[in-house]
Amino acid sequence: MNVLLVGSGGREHAIAWALAKSKRNGGTACAANVVNVPIQPVGPLFSNLVGFAVENNVELVVAGPEQPLVEGIHAAFRKVGIACFGPSKEAARIEGSKAFSKEFMARHHIPTAAYKTFTKFEDAKAYIEAFKGSFVIKADGLAAGKGVLLPETVAEGIEGLKSIMVDSIFGSAGAEVVIEERMTGEEVSILALSDGYTVIPFPAAQDHKRAYDGDKGPNTGGMGAYAPAPVYTSDLAAEVKRTILQPAIDGMRRDGFPFVGVLFAGLMLTPTGPKVVEFNCRFGDPETQTVLPLLDDHCDLAEIMLACTQGRLDAVPVAFKRQVAVTVVGAAKGYPGTYEKGKTIPVPPSIDANTHIFHAGTALKDGKLVSSGGRVLAVTATAATIPEALINAYKTLDLVKFEGMEYRIDIAHRAVKLLETRAKTGTTYADAGVSIDAGNLLVEKIKPFVKATRRSGADADLGGFGGLFDLKAAGYKDPILVSGTDGVGTKLKIAQAIRKHDTIGIDLVAMSVNDVIVQGAEPLFFLDYYASSKLEVDVAKDVVAGIAQGCSESGCALIGGETAEMPGIYQHGDYDLAGFVVGAVERDQVLPRMDKIVPGDVLLGLPSSGVHSNGFSLVRHVVALAGLDFASACPFEPPKTGQTLGEALLTPTRLYIKQLLPVVRKGLVKSMSHITGGGFIDNVPRTLPGHVGVEIDATAWPLLPVFRWVKSAGGIANLELARTFNCGIGMVLVVAASDAAEVTKMLQSEGETVYSIGKVVDRAANDGLEVKMLNMETAWGN
Repeated sequence: MNVLLVGSGGREHAIAWALAKSKRNGGTACAANVVNVPIQPVGPLFSNLVGFAVENNVELVVAGPEQPLVEGIHAAFRKVGIACFGPSKEAARIEGSKAFSKEFMARHHIPTAAYKTFTKFEDAKAYIEAFKGSFVIKADGLAAGKGVLLPETVAEGIEGLKSIMVDSIFGSAGAEVVIEERMTGEEVSILALSDGYTVIPFPAAQDHKRAYDGDKGPNTGGMGAYAPAPVYTSDLAAEVKRTILQPAIDGMRRDGFPFVGVLFAGLMLTPTGPKVVEFNCRFGDPETQTVLPLLDDHCDLAEIMLACTQGRLDAVPVAFKRQVAVTVVGAAKGYPGTYEKGKTIPVPPSIDANTHIFHAGTALKDGKLVSSGGRVLAVTATAATIPEALINAYKTLDLVKFEGMEYRIDIAHRAVKLLETRAKTGTTYADAGVSIDAGNLLVEKIKPFVKATRRSGADADLGGFGGLFDLKAAGYKDPILVSGTDGVGTKLKIAQAIRKHDTIGIDLVAMSVNDVIVQGAEPLFFLDYYASSKLEVDVAKDVVAGIAQGCSESGCALIGGETAEMPGIYQHGDYDLAGFVVGAVERDQVLPRMDKIVPGDVLLGLPSSGVHSNGFSLVRHVVALAGLDFASACPFEPPKTGQTLGEALLTPTRLYIKQLLPVVRKGLVKSMSHITGGGFIDNVPRTLPGHVGVEIDATAWPLLPVFRWVKSAGGIANLELARTFNCGIGMVLVVAASDAAEVTKMLQSEGETVYSIGKVVDRAANDGLEVKMLNMETAWGN
């Protein structure tokens, strides 16, 4: 994949380094295939960059600095069909206008400092004179990172205000100002990936803005950073995602400008909770140099960025190493004031594999590497601990030390102090994010649900190391055991998004037990696996209650499970599920009976309740295409129901056990297919002998409203619909034509609806097809 990276600083070098590891770029080295194209527009806005991209078959543009984003680079590439990782001009206002950003946060109840905006100097001056407490003055527009003043007195504030609004030291960026209360606390930087819906934060970083040790001296663009910041606990991370990051992404989408790219949230950890200092619309510097090396080696940054532009971030792996990273910036003498240039930079023959040198202000002159900017180099080291990373970073910095180079020697001093304090006071398992007490409390809360699943052969009690089941007590004489395991896929994302967890456990059971019934087996017992970053007892309790309900409705016992807290593996608030079922069938009743299936056999279909638990990556993609979210009114249900889209999509997967067991045990079924991922096209042939195929008549049952909506909103072709979703049929039975009426009657007596949907045919006479879908256009439309 050809990628055009816009920008030329240390941040961009780090992005280029991470992109170069992509499997999609053919393994090119970071220094290979690099072409410098002027970022300043020539003629029509960005025409030179667009022309270069078109001529060189660029598939993805990554915008580094904020200025091109604020000026609309996203739209310039979108017009020629090239994906741009970075927000639209409208969404970039979150950084481009401080006044807009503050109003946005107020509208969406995102915690930030109290503020007022002004366009007239005299009004702003009067406000400062009457202000009680400390305040901050911010120029509304972009001011190259210099538009924020922290006056210590009213007189200093008025002088600064005059310089912005009257003397126009920041040009038009100071035509409007924001005056806000000054917050206190530690600052952290959160860089979060977003596709307009999903938001995935990088590990929290803390940078060092002041030029000199001890956080003294003038403000700079950043003299170093480290991540993850130990002050930013998992509880804080969960709170920030819930109250700041997700509401910001959801709010921008609902306001009509979805945010795609990296949302940079500068936070203050105040005594009353985390609050937003500022939002930026791009990667930060030097935070980028710090957090990108923490991206797991199995994660492909190019794929992640492309997924963001396509609204499918939740469909690609994004994970981070269980390591720390420290970045130290080497600056030119005099920075951030007037600084020296042209100093020769030694090039080390080799450096440690876990250390990286990112160039910010360098140039080649007469074949030599020289300094050409204020912040010249950034050295980043990753290691298991902050002290180890610091040693490696400073050791490497010594190898590239040039004349007059200035740098801080106290990078990560806050983290070191905090860790030393924790070491003195001791640490616990809970400090690591795992609570044994919470796990014990969960067990007590779910015991009543588990006991309700008792059946012959199992007592369904918790507390032992293993679950027991007595096959003889269950009445089996010559049984074959049948096992199945499954999850619920990305349907989990919807449950987590709308905080509704009481039905997802039913899905988990259904996906497994429906798989074993197609072998003719009765599900006997079930075990579950629940994993999360931090155990939220009430959430887990609701999930297990659903699992117990599914087990009760299927006649199987819930005899055990595993609850795992894994901070650092999962994002806080997320959880994953897996289920495992064991069933039994007498040896002479095992399905499918391949040798009995012949042309002329009838296909009976049992209706589904909706999407069930497959195809949700496509469903969520369609939801994004439709400009909706899961809190939107459901577009395929009557408005009077009051159901949200998320609630409708969480309709649980149907369980087919109790209605099917009688006909299976009577020997009236030749084979069954559970219609899950792969739809009719992939699932029905799994239980057929190779010489036969099937014809399925799409007019034989109603296409459910959810599928009509997904098809229409997503522009999905009929064949794609049939090979992805169940389309309204969750289980397909193959029965002899002579038995079809009896099977139908028996199922109907159990309250089941039955459709005759097709027949078995000779495959050779069926164009060699395993599945031929008939009348789809008639039933489902074009």
